[in-house]
Amino acid sequence: MSAASQRTKRKLSLLQLAEELGNVSKACQLMGYHRDSFYEVKRAFQTGGVAALVEQRRGPRGPHPNRVSPDVEQAILDFCLQFPTKGSQFVANQLRLQGTEVSPSGVRGVWQRHDLLTRHKRLLRLEAHARDTTFVLTEAQMRLLEKAGSEVIPQQHVESAAPGELLCQDTFYWGTLKGVGKVYVQVVVDTFCSLAFAKVYTSKMPVTAADTLYERVLPFYEAINTPVQAVLTDNGREFCGVKDHHPFELLLAMEGIEHRTTKIATPRTNGFVERMNRTLLDECFRVAGRQTWYITPAEIQRDLDAFLRYYNLERSHQGYRLKGRTPAMALRDALNLETLPPIIPEPEETTESEAEKLVA
Repeated sequence: MSAASQRTKRKLSLLQLAEELGNVSKACQLMGYHRDSFYEVKRAFQTGGVAALVEQRRGPRGPHPNRVSPDVEQAILDFCLQFPTKGSQFVANQLRLQGTEVSPSGVRGVWQRHDLLTRHKRLLRLEAHARDTTFVLTEAQMRLLEKAGSEVIPQQHVESAAPGELLCQDTFYWGTLKGVGKVYVQVVVDTFCSLAFAKVYTSKMPVTAADTLYERVLPFYEAINTPVQAVLTDNGREFCGVKDHHPFELLLAMEGIEHRTTKIATPRTNGFVERMNRTLLDECFRVAGRQTWYITPAEIQRDLDAFLRYYNLERSHQGYRLKGRTPAMALRDALNLETLPPIIPEPEETTESEAEKLVA
């Protein structure tokens, strides 16, 4: 039953009660009406019957007089499909430049009617539109959908068919030691089997980036007779420079290794080693840092080497590449080897940090 029909029934009940009691004041008091209202109801009933007691809808009929026209509303929806993260002020300004007059509040009104008030909902609309149509998304739209975790854009992975085909390297900022200064970690990961190498330094220089490859990575791949074909890095100064004078570039050139760099301001293109940095942070540094009061970089290297031995030899990986195997198992299966040479130096072999020699 609607509210209008309930109000009509109350008016009829008021008239009936007044007739039964023979007292208008008492009936109005019991029903919660004013005497003047009673006589208005009685007059309406006498002249028009029950139909006259039905309250008419007040206000303008149809769309709100201030609502934008259908053409403007469609222009707003089309524009927000191209730029779903822009605010109402930007949309109003851009449409005004295109000849469509609309205010920021008008834009928000359209968003509210279509449940698009939040940026996330407008991104979901773009995703649904892309799923239902066959048009090609622009590069800007694809970046927005990737950032929002869309299911329309397939996950992009770094692929390699053999060990050593592509190594990813990055500089990880560990923190600051009192009396020592900033501490960095050079991290290298093989994209084929997630085999990882890392070394601690007190500076972020080209010589430290080259030292990790020369002292840790290349000797291991030489021991298993597997050439390193390419190294992917960002565009940091420790990795990029004049080829004839830059230590890292010189080392790659002498070893015949291709140097690939990521797209500028796009760290996700080197996401393989970025994910390794997060693993080191969550499973090694944040844990060991709460158990040990570090004084020298050598102590950090000691705990880092212990974690890397566990990571490469014992820790199972649940990704589609390894499917529960360890990196060492995947490497042995690919090369048909029964045993591997030491990936990380044993504790007794690490007597003094090479990083301290480099920065001395």
